[in-house]
Amino acid sequence: MSHFRDNSDEVDEVNYKTLSRFVMANTADQELTILMNAIAVACKATARACRKAGIANLFGMAGEQNSSGDDQKKLDVLSNDIFVNSLVNCHACAVLVSEENEEPIIVPAAMQGKYCVAFDPLDGSSNIDCNVSTGTIFGVYEKTIPGPGTVADILRKGQDLVVAGYCMYGAATELVICFQGRGVHRFALDPSIGEFIHTHANVKFPVDGGKKIYSCNEGNANLWDESCKEAVDFFKSGDKPYAMRYVGSMVSDVHRTLLYGGIFIYPADKKSKDGKLRVLYEGFPMAMIVEAAGGVASTGMFKGKIQRLMDIEPQNVHERCPVILGSPRDVAICLSYYEKAAKTA
Repeated sequence: MSHFRDNSDEVDEVNYKTLSRFVMANTADQELTILMNAIAVACKATARACRKAGIANLFGMAGEQNSSGDDQKKLDVLSNDIFVNSLVNCHACAVLVSEENEEPIIVPAAMQGKYCVAFDPLDGSSNIDCNVSTGTIFGVYEKTIPGPGTVADILRKGQDLVVAGYCMYGAATELVICFQGRGVHRFALDPSIGEFIHTHANVKFPVDGGKKIYSCNEGNANLWDESCKEAVDFFKSGDKPYAMRYVGSMVSDVHRTLLYGGIFIYPADKKSKDGKLRVLYEGFPMAMIVEAAGGVASTGMFKGKIQRLMDIEPQNVHERCPVILGSPRDVAICLSYYEKAAKTA
């Protein structure tokens, strides 16, 4: 993983490695550059809203529920409006799917482009009121069907994604992006010039699996299947057990797992038999990033078989799935318990 020294506080700096410059240099796709600029603007506006939430009275509930039945907070609604407005008006999108909208958004024909975007505008919003890091997750498909955009353009396997990414709103605003076949890259928002600056190229999981950390909501352990319970029990056993870290914001937990190593687990359980995380705008983008960084992303035992997460064929835009992802070392341990159970079934 290479690192670029940020000279942005030096007034004589002339060589800014911005997101737009990176996209054009690596894809030569002007429409994709426009789309990524629209996503970047939406991320900046959402970061600003999160920073000013207390002052602007944006904490608290909006009094509605989203497509998944979750209670919406004021910042959920605002961030969704920001992303929809930015993406519709960039003239690079045909179809949008948001966690906050029950139905897909079909961009007006005169404004359509060749890309389709699925996104969770504010992941981890349950943490907003206590000032814990939140984030945005997105996945981008290129249309393959001629004519105006339809739902079929976005109801596709994860392996068809051309771009996946997330933006984390924490102590700093950081954008992590994976372009198909071009690795994982980190960009930090420089507030002095209002641009995302390329800081790390070809991000990879630690070669040895990294720190021994498992990340899951262990409060639901009694509802998990036996294989998941046994795997987590293994991580907690021995003279040097794994450390447990869990923020409750997928962006934060996956970001830590990507940089430090370990495993993130959000399994299906007795209450959510298909899992709780959404395939299109949570599972697929994170799986693409993790795999490109040398990790593994699986569903565990799901619908009768152990599956690579990216191979799921979604049937509806808000479909859910279990998620197990992280370093090959730790995901292999977890999946070994599912494989053992399958052999004895």
